[in-house]
Amino acid sequence: MKKHTLYILVILLGGFGLLSMTLAEDQQKEPWDAPAKYKKMENPYAGVADADKIGRVLYSKHCKSCHGTKGKGDGNKAASIDTPIGDFTDPAFSNQSDGSLYYKTYIGRDDMPSFEKKITDEEERWQLINYLRDLAK
Repeated sequence: MKKHTLYILVILLGGFGLLSMTLAEDQQKEPWDAPAKYKKMENPYAGVADADKIGRVLYSKHCKSCHGTKGKGDGNKAASIDTPIGDFTDPAFSNQSDGSLYYKTYIGRDDMPSFEKKITDEEERWQLINYLRDLAK
């Protein structure tokens, strides 16, 4: 009787484990939409020349290892990450507002870390968004 109970317990736990993995995969497939207030945000530095190449330097430091040199999502860490890596050359990227990109970059989700505490200067945050736009060209 104890063996029978143990088998049932193992089957139930295995079933719950598979169910939780399925639910986690479904969550990653959901579109990543920024809240409306971020979608409407204007980039106060749009069109401002990045004289000190702040955006490029920040990208190299924080983004390149996953997103790759050209922003195609093929960085050296990309293969080890479960979440699909964003491709900045994809039209789906270009169609997003600067505010949406700001939100996604600084709030993060899943394997995409938040950079709220690592990039605290507002101008630097926007210059990074400008650099991402340059990669999309």
